Amino acid sequence: MAPVTIRHLVPADLADYKALRDDMLASHPESFTSDAAPERGPESYLSRLGLQRPEGGEFTLGAWHVGKLVGAVSCERDVRSKVRHIGHIIGMMVRPETQGHGVGRALLDACVAQARAAQGLVMLTLTVTAGNAPAVHLYERAGFVRCGSLPRAIRVDGVYHAKDQMALDL
Repeated sequence: MAPVTIRHLVPADLADYKALRDDMLASHPESFTSDAAPERGPESYLSRLGLQRPEGGEFTLGAWHVGKLVGAVSCERDVRSKVRHIGHIIGMMVRPETQGHGVGRALLDACVAQARAAQGLVMLTLTVTAGNAPAVHLYERAGFVRCGSLPRAIRVDGVYHAKDQMALDL
């Protein structure tokens, strides 16, 4: 596989991001808390770029392969002072045809590095669907540890799925 480029998404990338996100949410509904929302326009994801957060800690990274967005991950950060020190990884996704080639690892490594560079962030959290062994393994290799589980966290087609909470001290 040709090299993958990891970079911050910019407003011009939002249509590609929306297409990736819609595809992933539709094909793997048990892996995401969000539902596919095709009526939502690309501009609705502008806040995920973190353009209004000069202190850092809020951004979306994309993995590009041969000019196509094949993966993405976002980090969100609360503005409330008591919890501003925690970043939340959301929307980790890699297209099936590029899985197993290090794209997820490259995205996660870049995300953690960017979070470490953000002013005042000391911890990252994420949730992962219990039983998603490849994702759990990816997060554990990056240093995340499981710190809890919420049974019946999501329901997809009448089936409940637990979500494991994981954290990484920066």
